Formats: sequence, structure tokens, C-alpha cells
Amino acid sequence: MISAKTLRRNNVSQRKRNNKIVIAFTYRRDKVLVGCKYREVSKKFSQEANTEKILYGLDDIKQARDIIIVEGEIDKLSMEEAGYRNCVSVPDGAPAQVSNKLPDKDHDKKYSYLWNCKEYLDPASRIILATDADPPGQALAEELARRLGKERCWRVKWPKKNETEFCKDANEVLMFLGPQALKEVIEGIHGDELGIPTGWKCMDGLYKVVPGELTIVTGVPNSGKSEWIDALLCNINNQCGWKFVLCSMENKVRDHARKLLEKHIKKPFFDARYGGSVERMSQDEFEEGKEWLNESFHLIRCEDDCLPSIDWVLNLAKAAVLRHGVRGLVIDPYNELDHQRPSNQTETEYVSQILTKIKRFAQHHSCHVWFVAHPRQLHNWTGAPPNMYDISGSAHFINKCDNGIVIHRNRDPDAGPVDVVQVCMKKVRNKVIGQIGDAFLTYDRVTGEYKEADEAIVAKVVKQQIRQKSTSYQR
Repeated sequence: MISAKTLRRNNVSQRKRNNKIVIAFTYRRDKVLVGCKYREVSKKFSQEANTEKILYGLDDIKQARDIIIVEGEIDKLSMEEAGYRNCVSVPDGAPAQVSNKLPDKDHDKKYSYLWNCKEYLDPASRIILATDADPPGQALAEELARRLGKERCWRVKWPKKNETEFCKDANEVLMFLGPQALKEVIEGIHGDELGIPTGWKCMDGLYKVVPGELTIVTGVPNSGKSEWIDALLCNINNQCGWKFVLCSMENKVRDHARKLLEKHIKKPFFDARYGGSVERMSQDEFEEGKEWLNESFHLIRCEDDCLPSIDWVLNLAKAAVLRHGVRGLVIDPYNELDHQRPSNQTETEYVSQILTKIKRFAQHHSCHVWFVAHPRQLHNWTGAPPNMYDISGSAHFINKCDNGIVIHRNRDPDAGPVDVVQVCMKKVRNKVIGQIGDAFLTYDRVTGEYKEADEAIVAKVVKQQIRQKSTSYQR
């Protein structure tokens, strides 16, 4: 609910225009009226012609160090109800998708209001992009960040308004959760450069997900690399609403969808033996899950006889980023890509070239990439986790990645439960988001979920690994 006090301070009024009752939002610079926008009861908008394009509420950010940018006038007023006057709204709403190229100032007509308000925006050290949670809103946030400087832009993560839905914008938070909840959204904000938590507390100090980075994931066959990545994506989607594009060439589409649904709904899909006595998901849960899948995941599939090239994968991933606001890409695994290369190019040079392309894609599109690579055949393997230098092909996998992870599953019943999964952080380039170390999770075979292992189990596994190392040294 927007109070009368807030409406009066912002000169919002009711008028009659073209024989229709409208709400008038006045656009002012230094208290001088320069434009007016009208909203009908049907939510249809119109505005005065031939007026200067500026941000709504411009005078409220004069000399402000922190600025909040929202997508509509009502959202600007909602922020004021939560105590934030240092907020402006864009005048024209959001684009359908992110543009392919950034035009120069003279040709940047769609975002001319940013250039017209440059002297107000330049002093700000932090700009909070509180655009809508839908794909156009996320596209708008990306376009604004491109022009204002990503290094000073922070994005809002809207809270849930019920068990299944996120709030769309500031006004929805105000309506469903109240002004205090909206205030807490802004107070609790942090930049993406600090990373997105994985959803497992035991990993918070080791690894967080940062847009624009490359994470290499490896592990011996059947250790659960793909399953762990799927669980991680579900956690991030549940926390932040991120969308992902999946190029999982070892997964059949239906099987992959089933596994994602089980992680999301936390129930088995089938009444099969693996489900035990756990009740399977209901028809309503299944229908809700299908909607969630369609909204959250986009697939890259190569149904031809030939293998896909990395260029083909990245081009389709780029389209998903621009069209759907995707924030993460999974390429699983490396050895299922087409690796034809010139005869005068070594495998080491080829791997370096591929990783450079992936890193450029990640950085340019602010998209995190998880790239799965299998280790080479391990001779005289004692059961201990492999390291990043064991990856088949080149040491560049660890040299060029931002983060290196080994997923390792206990196979020795004497060392503890065989559902214990060890997540080994072998490389973290950015000390702000993590450090080298190990975390232990348990795998729930019924739902595909990963949960934190208790201390007694962890101690038993670590003790057994020390014994294995001692044995290998003696050999």
C-alpha cells in the first residue's frame, strides 16, 4: 500500500485524460517539470510527447553514494515506503532480451535517459539494480550494468512470496510481505562478486558461485559428478531463481528431467525399488515440476551423428543467455565434444584454445560455466581422490580454470557409508569466494539430494584416507 504522504511528496495525482481516469507521474529535474507519464486503470501507459527522457525521481539521487534503480514508478514509490528515497525508475520498462552489441552514446536511443542523467549517476559508488525478476527485467539489469559499470552494480534477489513463487518486484514484496521485508532485501544485498552460496553450509567457506567464472569438475567414473552439479543447480535456483542451460551429452533427456524433478520435489518419480517406502510425487507435484523445469532449464542437444563442437555449444548458450536470461552453463563432459584440430596443433594447445573460448564466453555474458572433464586411466589406484593434474588431455584444465573441484565417492564399506561424497576444492583463484579444502556430503539415492554429513562419518572417512596414503607411501 502506497501512503498518501508518499504520493504527495512525489507529486502523484489523479487526472482525466482523453475521457479516462489516469494516474499522473511527474518527471522533474531540479524541481522543474520536464515530462509526465500516465497510467490507466487497465495498466496501459502513455506519456507526453517530445519531452526529455530522464529517470523518474531524479532529484532524489542528487549526490547520492548509493542509488537504487527499479523498473516502474510504482516500484520507486514502494521503495520509499520501506525508507529508501535514493531510488529512481527507468521511464520505458524493460527490453525483451539483451542486445547483441553495445551501441555508442549517439546511437543508444533506447537508454538515452542514462546519458541524460549522467551527472547524477556518476558520483554513485554503488548502484543497486532492483529490476523485475522476469527475463525482461533481468535483461534490463544486464543492459544497465553494461552502461553504468558492472564493478559498481549490485543485483537484488527477490524473496519468495509463497512456497513456490518468488516476488516479481519491489511492489510485490511490499504487498505480500510488507515494508520491513522490502527493507531487509536491500539491507541484505551483496554483489555477485561475493558469490552465490551452494546451499550446503559446510561448503560456504570453500566455494561460492560467481558469474563470469569457469569451474572444472572432475572425478573417477561413477563418482557422481553430474548428480552433484544437478543438485548444486537446484540449490542455486531455489535460493536465487537462476536459470541454466544444460549441455549434458551423457544424460538422456527424460532421465535427466526425472532426476532434476526428484531433487526439486524431494520425492521419487517411480514406485520403483530405489524409492523404498517413500511416497512418490503426486500428479499435481509432477505438473508443478514440469512448469519449473521449463522455466529454469534450457537444453542444448545434438541429435546428429556427429559430435558437437565447442563453438556450436557456445553459440546456442549465447542465444539462451540473451533470450532467457540464463546465468549458468553446464558442459558435461569434455570427451563428448568434437575434438578435430589442425595437424600442426598439439592437444595441449587445443585444450588451451577451448578453455580460452569458454572463459571469454563466461566473462562477456556474466555466466558461470561448469565444465566436466574425466581423469585419465589411473594405474595402481588405491581409492583415494584423484587430483586436477590427472585430467586427461592437459594441465591447462587446472591452470586456466577459476575453480577446480574433484567429486569423490567412498567405495570402501570399512571406511564408512558408501553414500558419502567428498567435494575436494583443489583450486580457488578468487580468495574472496573460497579456499582449498574438503567438504563431505551424503547422497540420498531416493531423491538424488545431497545433505551435509555428520561429524562422526567425516572423521571415519578422513581416518581411512590417511591410512590409504600411508599404505601408498610404503609401496
